[in-house]
Amino acid sequence: MLRAKLKAMIVIGLLVGLALTIHVAEAQIPMVFPGIKLGLANIITLMALDLYGWKEALMVTLLRVGLGAFFTGNAISFLCSFTGGLLSCLVMIELHRRFKESVTLPYISIAGAISHNIGQLIVIVLIIQNLYVFLYLPVLLVSGVITGYGTGFLASLLSSRIKQVPGIL
Repeated sequence: MLRAKLKAMIVIGLLVGLALTIHVAEAQIPMVFPGIKLGLANIITLMALDLYGWKEALMVTLLRVGLGAFFTGNAISFLCSFTGGLLSCLVMIELHRRFKESVTLPYISIAGAISHNIGQLIVIVLIIQNLYVFLYLPVLLVSGVITGYGTGFLASLLSSRIKQVPGIL
């Protein structure tokens, strides 16, 4: 029992470290369009969800966002990342829980990416008190579908490879 808990803590620590590294590295890439990023750190959240479960995925998300803001951001970027990340993670957890057998990770990831974008827009609207920000939603929806599918595909590929390694889970 103790050995299993220790193994789980080590795995979560590694996943958080990997997600944080990707998060910080991606923050250095200039955005082509405002608010549009690849969301590569979400690959690790999806893998945690698929390989370990909802608690681990939520832990990876919250620690990545919290530590990522400490290393890279300011208060507004933290609020956007936290709200988007939490909403995204909760949507992905629920979809995975309800439709695990019929909906693949790329489609769960698309829903997560779109939820993340909507969460960020809500924060921005509350901060600047202007609903016109929602006019940017179509651009974010398209980017969410594209980047969400890509990150979900990569997470699915990596998860399937990890599941093939004996004794790793």
